[in-house]
Amino acid sequence: MSAEAADREAATSSRPCTPPQTCWFEFLLEESLLEKHLRKPCPDPAPVQLIVQFLEQASKPSINEQNQVQPPADNKRNRILKLLALKVAAHLKWDLDTLEKSLSVPVLNMLLNELLCISKVPPGTKHVDMDLSTLPPTTTMAILLYNRWAIRTIVQSSFPIRQVKPGPPQLSVMNQIQQEKELTENILKVLKEQAADSILVLEAALKLNKDLYVHTMRTLDLLAMEPGMVNGETESLTAGLIIKTEEMQCQVCYDLGAVYFQQGSTNSAVYENAREKFFRTKELLSQIGSLSLHCSIDEKRLAGYCQACDVLAPSDNTSQQSTPYSQIHICMRSGNYQEVINIFLEDNLTLSLPVQFRQSVLRELYQKAQQGNEALDEICFKVSACNTVRDILEGRTISVQFNQLFLRPNKEKIDFLLEVCSKSINLEQASDTLKGNMAAFLKNLCLGLDDLQFVFMISSHELFITLLKDDEQKLLIEQMRKRSPRVNLCTKPVTSFYDIPASASVNIGQLEHQLILSVDPWRIRQILIELHGMTSERQFWTVSSKWEVPGVYSSVILGIKDGLTRDLVYILMAKGLHCSIVKDFAHAKQLFAACLELVTEFSPKLRQVMLNEMLLLDIHTHEAGPGQSGERPPSDLISRVRGYLEMRLPDIPLRQVVAEECVAFMLNWRENEYLTLQVPSFLLQSNPYVKLGQLLAATCKELPGPKESTRTAKDLWEVVVQICSISSQHKRGNDGRISLIKQRESTLGIMYRSELLSFIKKLREPLVLTTILSLFVKLHNVRENFVNEITAEHISIWPSSIPNLQSVDFEAVAVTVKELVRYALTINSSNHSWLIIQADIYFATNQYSAALHYYLQAGAVCSDFFNKAVPPDVYTDQVIKRMIKCCSSLNCHTQVAILCQFLREVDYKTAFKSLQEQNSYDAMDSYYDYIWDVTILEYLTYLHHKRGETDKRQIVIKAIGQTELNMSNPEEVLQLAAQRRKKKFLQAMAKLYF
Repeated sequence: MSAEAADREAATSSRPCTPPQTCWFEFLLEESLLEKHLRKPCPDPAPVQLIVQFLEQASKPSINEQNQVQPPADNKRNRILKLLALKVAAHLKWDLDTLEKSLSVPVLNMLLNELLCISKVPPGTKHVDMDLSTLPPTTTMAILLYNRWAIRTIVQSSFPIRQVKPGPPQLSVMNQIQQEKELTENILKVLKEQAADSILVLEAALKLNKDLYVHTMRTLDLLAMEPGMVNGETESLTAGLIIKTEEMQCQVCYDLGAVYFQQGSTNSAVYENAREKFFRTKELLSQIGSLSLHCSIDEKRLAGYCQACDVLAPSDNTSQQSTPYSQIHICMRSGNYQEVINIFLEDNLTLSLPVQFRQSVLRELYQKAQQGNEALDEICFKVSACNTVRDILEGRTISVQFNQLFLRPNKEKIDFLLEVCSKSINLEQASDTLKGNMAAFLKNLCLGLDDLQFVFMISSHELFITLLKDDEQKLLIEQMRKRSPRVNLCTKPVTSFYDIPASASVNIGQLEHQLILSVDPWRIRQILIELHGMTSERQFWTVSSKWEVPGVYSSVILGIKDGLTRDLVYILMAKGLHCSIVKDFAHAKQLFAACLELVTEFSPKLRQVMLNEMLLLDIHTHEAGPGQSGERPPSDLISRVRGYLEMRLPDIPLRQVVAEECVAFMLNWRENEYLTLQVPSFLLQSNPYVKLGQLLAATCKELPGPKESTRTAKDLWEVVVQICSISSQHKRGNDGRISLIKQRESTLGIMYRSELLSFIKKLREPLVLTTILSLFVKLHNVRENFVNEITAEHISIWPSSIPNLQSVDFEAVAVTVKELVRYALTINSSNHSWLIIQADIYFATNQYSAALHYYLQAGAVCSDFFNKAVPPDVYTDQVIKRMIKCCSSLNCHTQVAILCQFLREVDYKTAFKSLQEQNSYDAMDSYYDYIWDVTILEYLTYLHHKRGETDKRQIVIKAIGQTELNMSNPEEVLQLAAQRRKKKFLQAMAKLYF
């Protein structure tokens, strides 16, 4: 070695091995230092971090002399950085498992594209059009690496990802995350479009019968040399790290199998391809052994794939078909569910199938049953029974699903459950624990049953007698006797329930139980005939305390002299009303029809009652069905509603809710013409809901007119004010003085406030809701000052004062406004007018964060999430000023300054004052890009200069320097720049407050 070389070596070796943390990537630009760094036991930064940093530095955009952003420069430094990233990946032997765990999709995409470029793959050329057998080995391997990564990324993207709980919102971090997310989605979109080509490339690779080579650090160095200095070494067949044919094929087969398996969810025939690839992978893996350096496959995952494919696409091999998994899969596809039950019964003895697999089979059956296949209900119960007994034997609790399916037991269900219990335990070989678990299950089953017939079926079963000792059986019978004192249970177990002589008390109890459960009117009639034949002393309408009939009806029904008819009418009506409440309209109609047919024979009064209830049922049926999609009710139903409202039959018991629903029905379907012009005058005096409906309809009818509503609005106002009034009750003491006791709702109104609120909550027509809501808002504002005033549509039509303020219960009015807005938003959560009202309510009560949420939501719904300009009648100056007040109260002073630009005349005084605040909770300088007013930006420049905040001042200068803010630009350009910043700012605010 020459002296000069020795000096150079000494100088190199004397350099520090750990570079300063601020410029380590610059320090490693020299090849020898990079290799030394990578040879360390625990290099810091780690190799994958080096790749990220090298590529980030190489892809940084450049700034030209005009301060404009340009794409990354293709200079020597950036080419060296990309080469260093490739060399680090080569140091990791191009292990995709390692690279995918540590690198994001955009970074790995950039790395592999650089590998393709340096491997002389022409850009823009489709890989599927290239003949792999004629390419240099390193070029072929680069193509395979890229396409393997492509399909692996597609498969990985189909897996569910657990969302990480975000920390405190920071706009800069959120923007970076959003940009990376959008970039990843764009790359995935391209990869999915090219998935078919990638699969063809990898299938072609399986036909290659030659070893391949992948780039090493040395071959990459050679490629980076000047042309003419390499002497063709990188083009030779032995350049790089050798990859054996078997290793390459094994890895490609595994990756192809994974993508075929993923595609099988939409095309089950593809599972056959996946099975073939995974079994080929197993064969190749056994040939090359698990010590291969270049073939990293998760063998446990491979085994799971093989097992799944064996079930989903079984081969012709009978040994493979004999597995319980494949048998169950075949039975499920063919609909042979009885065989599935038999397999589960056998498994209850062997306990070999995983519980999760058995539950998944039940879920699949349950989903098919819910889709309308009622024949599967019995199968679901049987499979659930098998699973439940398995759970009992292993000491787990009974599932909720079994309890739901066993909610209405019958003889067949009990028989099958006892059969499952018998076949699931071998009494000669079972441990004491298994026997104890089964005995406890049977005992608890008896205690949970109400029907004594089923209790006797279980207690007389051979398994029950064998597992429970005599003392336990006597204790169980004693518990049953305490629960049902009328029944004399035999203390000795009997062989069959049918051997017990039936007593009258037992039969009556069974019939009463059936009477409670039945919703078939003719079965109810038959049961009552049998019960009345046994005893004439009982009133069977009292059997269940849950049978409720309105008081106005019960007095008429209980006046029926014949006991059987009285019980039948009462029970049919009670069950019909209950079915209507739980929206079981089909059974409700059957019960009401049977009751109508019965009472028509002897009571015109009850006949009209049933016609009224059937009208109410038809209204509910339409509202819950076709009415949900906006379909108008049939004309016959509207005529029946009119007929009910005009009915003048004397002494007919009437429920208030029927009239309430009828008027609401007319308003909801815009029958305003009838309510304003055709309704009989006597109805207005006798029915307060008709009076209220007429005033609402007349007011809404005149609203679109040029003069809006005047007289009718005043009449409606006076009616509502009277309803919301209070009266003071006084009492004279012993000394003759008058003392105030309390205030209560005035009785002078046509109805109470609670009744009015209940009626309004039955309305769905937007115009009607807006009208009544604006009335209450105006009433609320009468006492409030301007600061707490609530805005609403059509508020100008109402009177602006009340003669006697003390007579109105304004606290009740405020509560009513809140309830009405909450209800209105359940009808339409995208009505910007109602959202503004809700925001104003929160603003008036100093709940500024909630107020901002609704102000922003109101703007978002009418501007396609701020992609269009928010209409000026939505974001008025008053709304903007209230948003400014909210931000100021939340100490978000930079947001205040930005919102000051939204006003018709920019409020510089407020903006400058807010920017002077140093205790700001928002992101401050990250918001400067949203300011378009040059005066505010210039003030910010002065402010940061005065405070010595150089970095922030540079940010403001950069914002001012944007060409679109140049005051010499046309007005259209300036407006466009302002609109774009408004959009971005409001979207950023929405992400913070939504």
